[in-house]
Amino acid sequence: MYNKKLFIPFSAICALLALFAGAWAQKNDSTGDRIKDAIRGFRGTVSVYAKNLDTGRTYSLRGDERVRTASTIKLPIMIEAYFQIAEGKLTWADEIVLTREKKAGGSGVLGEFSDGTKIDLRTAVNLMIVVSDNTATNLVLEKVTCDAVNARMESLGFPNTKSIRRVFGSEKDSKIASDPVIRNFGLGVSTPKDMVSLLGLLEDGKLVNGDASKSMLEVLKRQQYKDGIGRNALDTVPVASKSGTLDRLRSDVGIAYTRRGRIAMAVTVDDMPVVAYVTDNDGSLLIWKISEILQETL
Repeated sequence: MYNKKLFIPFSAICALLALFAGAWAQKNDSTGDRIKDAIRGFRGTVSVYAKNLDTGRTYSLRGDERVRTASTIKLPIMIEAYFQIAEGKLTWADEIVLTREKKAGGSGVLGEFSDGTKIDLRTAVNLMIVVSDNTATNLVLEKVTCDAVNARMESLGFPNTKSIRRVFGSEKDSKIASDPVIRNFGLGVSTPKDMVSLLGLLEDGKLVNGDASKSMLEVLKRQQYKDGIGRNALDTVPVASKSGTLDRLRSDVGIAYTRRGRIAMAVTVDDMPVVAYVTDNDGSLLIWKISEILQETL
């Protein structure tokens, strides 16, 4: 007896490759077509970038264009804090004293704390992400600085991602804050693709080190504003995310841990005609819809 070698004709191999290519194209078309349908008639600008970190599949709609970050810039700020901890420039136990002058309006809880309250740096970073605390953000930036965040992002290959100023800050907060173009972005500027790339580095354990990357992801998983990504999946699909809100803007960046794979996404909706600080804001609902499509098709 002998083993007869299996011979597969070259034409059959080509046919199989064509079949796979057709299925791949159909999958991409499905994502694009469904998102196109979702945003049809929406009054505003929509920017999206997403990647299935397990298969490598991507989707982009203005993914390389710069957008206002709102509070999603707090992700790069957190990353810089972890880097400075690892470099020995700061420690998690560094004490911060809360004063009336340092309190910022908007989201968060520290504004309700008594003057003279003492917290440590880790608490400030956690509050900055978990409840998007604006006062905590400014306290962290006093430690790490906007310029250090920007230098770090550039060193990582993200020169379009920049922290411009503190919440309700001034043109003195960074070297770029007085730039007539940059200052119009508000707190920060980035691209959807940059944000997804940062999330991918976190998932790969390549930001600071493996333990730090894991720690940052755990903080993002505890983030409490789920009006966009993860809105309808709190009990079934784990999500690590950071959202952002301005008058006419809604933004969300995050990873949905689905059975299809880890879907990293960044969605920004801007230029909406109506200012509405409500849970069912049209922008938040659209981000939720787009995130569902990405989870189902990418």
